[in-house]
Amino acid sequence: MISFEPKDLSTGKLHSYLSSAVAPRPIAFASTIDKDGNPNLSPFSFFNVFSANPPIMIFSPARRVRDNTVKHTLENVEAIKEVVINVVNYDMVHQASLSSTEYAKGINEFDKAGLTMLASDVVKPFRVAESPIQFECKVNDVIKLGTEGGAGNLVICEVVKFHITEEVLDDNQVIDQEKLDLVARAGGSYYNRAKKGFFEIPKPLSTLGIGVDAMPEEVKNSMVLTGNDLGMLGNVEELPNQKEIDAFITTVSEHYPNIKNMSHHQKHSIARNYLSYGDVSSAWKLLLS
Repeated sequence: MISFEPKDLSTGKLHSYLSSAVAPRPIAFASTIDKDGNPNLSPFSFFNVFSANPPIMIFSPARRVRDNTVKHTLENVEAIKEVVINVVNYDMVHQASLSSTEYAKGINEFDKAGLTMLASDVVKPFRVAESPIQFECKVNDVIKLGTEGGAGNLVICEVVKFHITEEVLDDNQVIDQEKLDLVARAGGSYYNRAKKGFFEIPKPLSTLGIGVDAMPEEVKNSMVLTGNDLGMLGNVEELPNQKEIDAFITTVSEHYPNIKNMSHHQKHSIARNYLSYGDVSSAWKLLLS
């Protein structure tokens, strides 16, 4: 057995061990607003529920390891002491992952991830309409655990109202975990689907993904592509150029001789198949052909 003392490891290495060993972790998809009313949305896996009376949840937006800066979510809950914690299920996990991209301050991650803002009843931040359970919270306190990169900030949230879609309830108004289909985070790119086990999602690009809002309208408003599909497609730095598209058409013309004359519905259906294998590049080339 290999043994370590935390002080002997870099913060990045220590974080990797901790996040891989303490897993799977539930995800707080936190919606906040800044002092100017701009919405922000970001997932955090240092999160759990800690009390029922009063109903208390805590999540921790840690200081960035690489440059010791703080996240917009932390700035927002310190300025406007309210947050909505949305749960993340399998149907929206790629969109939640895309929203973790470090877009500039003021950029709306709801738009980038292709998610719908839903007005809250009690607090100012918006709910995520696609989330099956949404907790409106007031922030009771923020406890800073340190001042260096990697230090956590415990955001202590008291639930003041919450919403559950009837689709995940059984006949006795009890949450059916199979229907809820929650996901959780582990180390690296690993996630866990509560009812099926581990799977992987590539981390969002260190450069900025184009986001759902920058997609062609026929793709963004597709009747075939799911939210997860759009989340995968939005996590590319740039769209393929015409030369790449033409080369792709030549390559697949044997299988799809009428590719240029296909309807949007046909192209989107085939693109979904590419996405099921993680081939985002081919999916985009087909969609833009």
